[in-house]
Amino acid sequence: MIWIKNIHQLATLAGGQKGPRSKEAMSELGLIEDGSLLIEDGKIKAAGTTKELKEAYAAEVQDAEIIDGSGCLVTPGLIDPHTHVAFGGSREREFEMRLEGVSYMDIMNAGGGIHATARMTREATEEEIIEQTTSRLDSFLKHGVTTVEGKSGYGMDLETELKQLKVMKRLQGEHPIDLVPTFMGAHAVPPDYKGREDDFVDYIINEILPVVAEEKLAEFNDVFCEKDVYTPEQSERILIAGKELGLLPKIHADEIVSYGGAELAAKVGAVSAEHLLKASDEGIKALAEAGTIACLLPATALFLREEVAKGRQMIDEGVAVAISTDCNPGSSPTTSMPLVMNLACILMRMTPAEALTAATYNAACAIRREDSVGSLEVGKQADIAMWNVKNYQELQYLFGVNHLKTLWKKGVKVVGE
Repeated sequence: MIWIKNIHQLATLAGGQKGPRSKEAMSELGLIEDGSLLIEDGKIKAAGTTKELKEAYAAEVQDAEIIDGSGCLVTPGLIDPHTHVAFGGSREREFEMRLEGVSYMDIMNAGGGIHATARMTREATEEEIIEQTTSRLDSFLKHGVTTVEGKSGYGMDLETELKQLKVMKRLQGEHPIDLVPTFMGAHAVPPDYKGREDDFVDYIINEILPVVAEEKLAEFNDVFCEKDVYTPEQSERILIAGKELGLLPKIHADEIVSYGGAELAAKVGAVSAEHLLKASDEGIKALAEAGTIACLLPATALFLREEVAKGRQMIDEGVAVAISTDCNPGSSPTTSMPLVMNLACILMRMTPAEALTAATYNAACAIRREDSVGSLEVGKQADIAMWNVKNYQELQYLFGVNHLKTLWKKGVKVVGE
């Protein structure tokens, strides 16, 4: 048993509305001053003030391992609900090219971008991808992240898509981080299928999706609905086909141009719509009405030097917002969720409380894990981050710095002395 006591500020994220939180509920952090947590068998046994737990669990705390949280903020472990973490190679040269004025889509249409990573991922062995992915997951841990969603999509053929998904399945058993798999065969159109995109959509639906579902390699099905990639009609076919096989829909929507992606997410009942830099006002209203979570990626906009998504407007209009690194080799090669929270405040005008909710509870909802992680409540996993700051405001105010002191995953210390 572990007893964390004298916590300067404990943000439990408990007590809010069930399901994804929107509007004022995104500011409900379940704060406890001079807080305390009791951990048993990898789960939260109790949360309250130090005085309350000392009195209620007098016998238990006498024999517990005691951690002093004086001067610290404690939160749930952070959750990253949108990454492309399993891939081979690197694309630092493209970063330089973009700084020289070449656009992201021009690079991709010339065979770079996603296509370049697909080639490198096809050429890499499963062991090589495991080694690279493990390094990234280790970095996520060091930034306070305990659960990560990971997408395939750097294969766009049966063999490589399965290779990526099998890497994630293996690491789910070998790495402390909980890794949630998403199939994204429709990440780009392979060069061999240029001009016959519908044939590739058929290939995904008829050849890849059934194998992914049968082997239980993914929980979600994602598609890049974008001009010159997949049309809304093609995207809808792929998402509906996945739903029929038990894969929940997600969608990369309205990243480069306004293309009806947010509206499509609402129409198909997507768990989340992601990116949304160019989402229309009508699309934002549709997301709010459908209860689809907006997963926003401010580090991607920063890295591509694009205007960020309308986070403030979305929250004000009732959309539940989550945030993510979008960890990937081309447009957001970062594992720092603390930085993403900072950027959500600075660039998208979210409040510090909203940013923390978006990186914990709402992020858990975006990957259907809110019953086990995302808040520090009795019976949930003891995924706990302790920060070298006094309160949640300071965590967002002192930006660009990793303040993590200690991290527990299922009650086991994975970062810190």
